[in-house]
Amino acid sequence: MDILVLAQEHAVDKSLWNPTILGVLVVVSGVILFCGSIYLLLGTNLGARLGFLVAFTGLMGFLVVLSLLWMTTASPLNTIKGRVPEWEVKQVVADLGEARIDDARTIKQDGEKVSATEAANVKAAVDDALVGVEPTAAEPEPPEKEFAEFGEVTGFMTGDTYEVGGGAPNPLDFEITHKPLVAVVEYCEVVDVEVDFGLPPPEPECDPQSDKQGFIILERDLGSLRVPPFVAFVMFTVLFGLGLLALHWREKDEAALQALRPAPVPSKA
Repeated sequence: MDILVLAQEHAVDKSLWNPTILGVLVVVSGVILFCGSIYLLLGTNLGARLGFLVAFTGLMGFLVVLSLLWMTTASPLNTIKGRVPEWEVKQVVADLGEARIDDARTIKQDGEKVSATEAANVKAAVDDALVGVEPTAAEPEPPEKEFAEFGEVTGFMTGDTYEVGGGAPNPLDFEITHKPLVAVVEYCEVVDVEVDFGLPPPEPECDPQSDKQGFIILERDLGSLRVPPFVAFVMFTVLFGLGLLALHWREKDEAALQALRPAPVPSKA
């Protein structure tokens, strides 16, 4: 327990040295040790310029393969990646007629009621939005949430969950953008009931006299998980091509110089 407390305090106590200067030194040292050692070996055998071109092109080729693996990995852990897909709360209203999103106003007629599994995924975002953050020793003044109304998850209950929109665009039909996927969840504050010790708690019921009830409107954020690896793949591919082109030009120059040299005169026996 003491180790966890010390680790948490160390993580909070940030300074200019750690992680800024220390992180820069680690990156610079890694580049000098790994890339510099390869360049040193190639430079002593091929020359400074040709050794640099070979080392640069080889490094870019390795990064092309690495970025390709980043794009195709099912779960790209410890790699550059964008935002993960998640539900984003847009509005909390007492009546769906007050919704800013047009699809949310008629979602009960045009949408469909989702399964229990999908409703649980949406409820995770609802719980995060409606429940406030309690201050702790590490964070005495937590950031305020815009839609927080309750102090704990057991203070409210959710009803039916509806979804409308979404889909998979077909690039062959010139469909590029996704239609937004909208979800609406009905919620209400539960009646505070005292439970005797040893008895099972009763089923939660909505408090009809509470004003903390209504609908929470969410929109699916598809994220950008693969965008940074794709950008890196394009960038490294261009640099790899430039490195190959520079080596090709050098080879042509050497061939041209070799052709201009006079042929050696055969010696007489």
